[in-house]
Amino acid sequence: MDKIQIGLNFFIPMPVVLVGTQVNGKANFMTVGWCSRANANPPMILCGIGNHHYTPRGIAETETFSVNIPSSALMEKTDYCGLVSGDATDKSGVFDIFYGSLKTAPMIRECPVNLECRLVQAVPLPTNTIFIGEIAGAYADASVMQDGKPDFPAIDPLLLTMPDNRYRRLGEPAGDAWSAGRDLIQQSQRT
Repeated sequence: MDKIQIGLNFFIPMPVVLVGTQVNGKANFMTVGWCSRANANPPMILCGIGNHHYTPRGIAETETFSVNIPSSALMEKTDYCGLVSGDATDKSGVFDIFYGSLKTAPMIRECPVNLECRLVQAVPLPTNTIFIGEIAGAYADASVMQDGKPDFPAIDPLLLTMPDNRYRRLGEPAGDAWSAGRDLIQQSQRT
């Protein structure tokens, strides 16, 4: 199979989240497409945010932030929060807000899953900063839980693909992780 160069601005599909902070005591939300698990125990998450954005001020101020997972039904409001800056637009009224134990990480009631995080480290890069947060609280709507676990089709999260800049939804399961390759383990042990 021949490979061709596709350019450096190609990324794997990424979850779209709304990062919540307080800036000068007021709730603010920003759409973030660069978010991932960073550590297993204690559980940590990372978000890459452009240095020119308003949200990093709030994270630095309170040393807390929230990660809210919107469903596809919230796509318009989610996109809006990425189009306008909290520096010029008050986004505190876009959603119904609640707080957990940290008291300074605003979370969005309409999002089916919410995480409140305590800042562990900020890693400055040339154009972005990686904010690593320890998950201090995790919340979900009862309607998106099945047998005590998140039901991802019910959550219906948004994914971002680049460079086409499209929101996408989850597809069908392809197989079971940490299981689909077991036959290859057995085959390799026989040879």
